[in-house]
Amino acid sequence: MSSEISRRGDEGAAGASGVVRVLLAEDQSMVREALAALLGLEPDIEVVAQVARGDEVVAAARAHDVDVALLDIEMPGMTGIEAAARLRAEFPALKVVVLTTFGRPGYLRSAMEAGAVAFLVKDAPAAQLAEAVRKVLAGERVIDPTLAAAALAEGANPLTDREREVLRAAADGATNAELATALHLSQGTVRNYLSTAIQKLAVRNRAEAVKVARDKGWL
Repeated sequence: MSSEISRRGDEGAAGASGVVRVLLAEDQSMVREALAALLGLEPDIEVVAQVARGDEVVAAARAHDVDVALLDIEMPGMTGIEAAARLRAEFPALKVVVLTTFGRPGYLRSAMEAGAVAFLVKDAPAAQLAEAVRKVLAGERVIDPTLAAAALAEGANPLTDREREVLRAAADGATNAELATALHLSQGTVRNYLSTAIQKLAVRNRAEAVKVARDKGWL
C-alpha cells in the first residue's frame, strides 16, 4: 500500500481516475460531516475515509489508499500533529493538511515539523480548502497567512522536549512525586524541569506555565 501511495505522490497527481482521495480526521461529528459534504461537492475530490480519533488515522490511511489527509489538531487518542508524524514515517508521499480552530502560533511550527504541508483554519471557505487539497497534491505548501504572521511574531518554542513532557504531565495537578513515578525521573529532576519551564515562560507557577504553553500551542 505505501509503495502505491509513494508512486502516485512522486507523479504529483491523484489516482488513475483523476479524483483526489481524502482522509478526514475530526472528532466533532457535525464538523466532520459538514466538511465531508462540502468537499464531496467538488468533482475531483472524494472523501473516502472519516475517523473521529487521532489513533485511527494511520490504519485508515492503510485501508483506503488516500492521497491527502485532513487532520484536526485536538482529537482523542492522538493529536493531529502526532498523527501527521506517524503518516510521514509510513507514507512519506502522502500529503497532510492540518486544520485548526485555534490560531496558536506554536501549532503551525509543530505541524510543519511533523510533516504537514498545509495549515488552515476550519472556518475557511470550502472552496479555499478544496483548492488547498489540489495545491498540496501538486507539491505546493499552503499556510493561512494570519497564522503564519502570528507564528513569525511569536518565535520558536523555548521549551525542550523534556520540559514539554513534564508540563503536559503536570497539567492535571499531579504532585512532583507522582510525576517522577510516571515519567521515570527523580523528584529533583522533575523540579528542575518545572522550574526551568516556569522561568522561560516568565510566569509564577506550573499552572500558569501550562496555560501559557497551551495557549501558544507549545504543548
